[in-house]
Amino acid sequence: MRWALVKVCLAVTAMVVVAFAVPLGLVVQEMARDRAFSNAERQAATIGPTLSITTDPGQLRKAVESTQMGAARRMAVHVPAIGGSEPVEIGTTRAGAHAVEETRRMGRAMTARLSGGGSALLQPTALGSGDIAVVEVFVPESEVSNGVATAWVVLAGVGLALIVGSVAVADRLGARLVRPAERLADAAHQLGEGRLGARVPEDGPKELRSAAVAFNSMADQVVELLANERELAADLSHRLRTPLTVLRLNAASLGDGPAAEQTRAAVEQLEREVDTIIRTAREQRAPAAAAGGGAGAGCDASEVIRDRMAFWSALAEDEGREVRLAGVDRTVRLPVARPELAAALDALLGNVFRHTPEGTPFAVDVHDAGDAVIVLVSDAGPGIADPDAALRRGNDGGRDGSTGLGLDIVRRVAESTGGDVRIGRSMLGGTEVRVWIALDDRARGGSGGVRSRRVSRRKRRG
Repeated sequence: MRWALVKVCLAVTAMVVVAFAVPLGLVVQEMARDRAFSNAERQAATIGPTLSITTDPGQLRKAVESTQMGAARRMAVHVPAIGGSEPVEIGTTRAGAHAVEETRRMGRAMTARLSGGGSALLQPTALGSGDIAVVEVFVPESEVSNGVATAWVVLAGVGLALIVGSVAVADRLGARLVRPAERLADAAHQLGEGRLGARVPEDGPKELRSAAVAFNSMADQVVELLANERELAADLSHRLRTPLTVLRLNAASLGDGPAAEQTRAAVEQLEREVDTIIRTAREQRAPAAAAGGGAGAGCDASEVIRDRMAFWSALAEDEGREVRLAGVDRTVRLPVARPELAAALDALLGNVFRHTPEGTPFAVDVHDAGDAVIVLVSDAGPGIADPDAALRRGNDGGRDGSTGLGLDIVRRVAESTGGDVRIGRSMLGGTEVRVWIALDDRARGGSGGVRSRRVSRRKRRG
């Protein structure tokens, strides 16, 4: 489309230039010719007064030589025979006798082409005796075409400049039309390939701007629909996994026997299926959240922790576990959506109940470090033999009955803010999981997010 517009503009401009430049050049050429012959007529007219007074050859020769054309040997005077005297010719003659006689007979000025190049202006002049003398002025070809070549060059230059300028303008206009269309097509290809963050700048002509607005609205709706679908799947799976943990613990207390083994096997299989659903939903939801521009306005960590601890406290009381909760008596804002933080806490507390014996105490502490919030979940259990392996996706150190998905969920939540997750030995003697959640501008109203990301990167490198 761009090159087609350029070609059309080039053809139209070339036609306009030819239509105006060629006639104008011919007019300039004709004007140069008229100027040359008008000058010759004026020079011939200067001899008229002398011819009306005398036909003496000596006087006429002096008069001819006193003119510009006579001095340049470009003027001649043809005087006919008067009273039986011989005809007189003064100056350099170039026109033939036939042309002179024709001019004398017709009684008006004539132009004769010369065989050697140039032209001769023949101007009749009446004498006192009633006869007609003819004044001949030579007009060379160089004087007829004087300035014509320069005019043609100027016209050609102006025409070329007009063509180049019109092509440049057409190219810019074509680019202005084509570039938004190319961006729209490229964004459509990206969206078709699954890159949900593809958007189109809303600029260009009115029609393309409307198309860009419609495309961006469609892409936002696609992202929102996918995010809602995956959020629903992940939320439902999390809601199922919490009662599954209770069923697993209750199944462990059924004792021995075929029915008990079948119950435990069924619970484990159901738990694996739920974990698979959670993993798939969260892995697909991460790119959609990045494309949609973030996970929301954040939440109050203290309120979420109190809410989840109220749920797990009943099971802790049944198993005789001592629970300590600290740091949740004040509001602590986090740049994490409430469902994300609740899922991470359920994963950590579920691991405590799953992998420590009944009666094992545990604690949840919240610390505000200024540019980050640290959530500590510690227990007095046997600990984790290989913390690094437990943090790798899909691995928790080789313990039976676990997929390692819980710590992967926690790690995703922390790293989405620029933080990290670490596993170490707790003060209670067992495992301590430290979740470092960096605070960004939404949580603190400043540049803490940048500092926390730098801190977390330095800690990871350490």
